Amino acid sequence: MGHQDLEASSDVKSSLKQDSQSTKDAVQVAEKAVQDQVDTPRDLWLFPVPRHLQHDPNQPHHFGWVLNLAFGFATMFTAANLYYCQPILIQLSESFRVDYNAVSRIPTLVQAGYAAGLLLISPLGDLVRRRQLVIILEILSTALTIGLAVTSDLVTFEVLTFLVGVVTVVPQILLPLAADLAPPARRGTVLSIILSGLLLGILVARLLSGIIAEFSSWRVVYYFAIGVQAFVLLGSYLMLPDYPSKNDHLNYWDIMWSMAKLTVTEPVLVQGCLINLASSACFSNFWVTLTFLLGGEPYNYSTLVIGLFGLVGMAGVALGPALGYIVDRLEVWYASLVSVILGTIFLSVQLGAGGINVAAVIIAAFGYDLARQSLAVSLSTALFS
Repeated sequence: MGHQDLEASSDVKSSLKQDSQSTKDAVQVAEKAVQDQVDTPRDLWLFPVPRHLQHDPNQPHHFGWVLNLAFGFATMFTAANLYYCQPILIQLSESFRVDYNAVSRIPTLVQAGYAAGLLLISPLGDLVRRRQLVIILEILSTALTIGLAVTSDLVTFEVLTFLVGVVTVVPQILLPLAADLAPPARRGTVLSIILSGLLLGILVARLLSGIIAEFSSWRVVYYFAIGVQAFVLLGSYLMLPDYPSKNDHLNYWDIMWSMAKLTVTEPVLVQGCLINLASSACFSNFWVTLTFLLGGEPYNYSTLVIGLFGLVGMAGVALGPALGYIVDRLEVWYASLVSVILGTIFLSVQLGAGGINVAAVIIAAFGYDLARQSLAVSLSTALFS
């Protein structure tokens, strides 16, 4: 009887020990799950980053054609925010009951906001996780565009236009990220596809804006922009890799100070910035004044036809990947010089004959956009190499 009691007692102790071990295992599993949840990177501190997009230094993200095209698409429809207004300036002047001089401030304000964003926001790409920065900027851009679509006050429209320009720096965040992710041998080609998206956004915006405004209202142009930006936002959440910040040891003012120092320590960067500044000014001037040229004598074209001129520029930009392939095999500064010379020639054609024959406008639009694309690819390759 005593022997049976001893065996029963031993069984009870063994069972208790097993239960205790099971409890410990369950606690460890629960603690690991909680720790994994804590360690999981999140967008806006709320939404977990999809597991396949989380950064793993042992398995870097593969930057293939699908992701490259996704970057180009996001760049295209983000940059478009800066240019929807250009073909509809005449309609805006009629809607707000102001003259052409008043509405001509709108493209200037959006570009001024863009410049402010480049100076103040794009440096954050060196300081924070770029996936989160891109998503926040896209949310802000979508919200501000809603205001553009519904306002009936010119001053409010101008303020919102400036703010849209400020947050439309997603392309400048995606370009360095693509340079980090892309294989060195394909960097020029990768950047050329994204830059093609950037320039196509300028021209697609003009094309779609002109078509939509011709058959409905300028407000529908911005309703369309809201929908496209929401789509880009969703795509960014589902496809944009999460890449760690590169300068955890710095703060915002350190980054700004480092930018100031770069202006005296990096001559290639300074040259590229000055060339691109002048080129961007010429590009914006060309397409803004083209609206009033084509809408007045001797052409008197409709908003639809003015928007369709974006197709001419798109033909030049479509050659961007081929230009990137060439730049990969040339000295980039020679490519830049040739691009500047060609751009000057085509602007001269526009200046001399643009008001005489529409053929000159078509030639200038195609040639100058081609030269501008070639210059952008060569400068970007030089800076990111």
